[in-house]
Amino acid sequence: MTNEKCRVLVHEDLGSGYRRIVFDAPAIASASAPGQFVHVRVPALEKSALRRPFSVFDASSGQVTILYKTVGRGTAALNAVKPGDEIAVMGPLGHGFPQKCAGVPLLVGGGYGVAPLHFLAKRLKGCKLFIGGRTAADLLAIDKFKALGIEVFMATNDGSAGVKGLVTDPLDDELAKMRERGEKFELFACGPDPMLKAVAMRATGTGSKGWISMDRHMVCGVGACYACIQKTVRGNSRCCVEGPVFAAEDLVW
Repeated sequence: MTNEKCRVLVHEDLGSGYRRIVFDAPAIASASAPGQFVHVRVPALEKSALRRPFSVFDASSGQVTILYKTVGRGTAALNAVKPGDEIAVMGPLGHGFPQKCAGVPLLVGGGYGVAPLHFLAKRLKGCKLFIGGRTAADLLAIDKFKALGIEVFMATNDGSAGVKGLVTDPLDDELAKMRERGEKFELFACGPDPMLKAVAMRATGTGSKGWISMDRHMVCGVGACYACIQKTVRGNSRCCVEGPVFAAEDLVW
């Protein structure tokens, strides 16, 4: 873990409240693994607020990229950061995804939950992505995944992109085809809790491995405050240390 003063290189609006930041962070970038996160101290809020956690979307060439959505005071303040500004970033933090897969890696993301899946897709071969959102505007970084040669299956609640329905609809169709062909697979998921539970149930229900990234309010990021507890078969676990990625069979919903 490193605490770096990082210069912002890119900060762009992706539309519908979503944004992308790229910053120089050589030590963090070299140590980061898919599924881990960074803790950002938001400028102008240093004295009145704790850091904000963000999944690592990419880490390469000494740079780290994060995606976020403006949802509250902290992310609203982060919007004001400009290229050339410095931000304090701590990371990488947490326990990430395994980087080996016995079968086809099926990545399932909802909204900005695709962030750690993109980093993972750069490390695993033969991935398929299942991405869902309320509208087409909530389907992020599709071009980035396709540039990696990944087959993308989309679903939206309003039918504005992909199939109309939940992301588990195209996932179930593909799982049925794979079982008919006798193909092994593992599931990797990040997104809202209802989606994560549905993916975890599909993993345990088929006897396949599932890896679930839980989104909890990680206040300190280092396991000291116990604010990000997740129930598991072994008792309470801290998402910022034992997680955010857990094996599907270990989670208690």
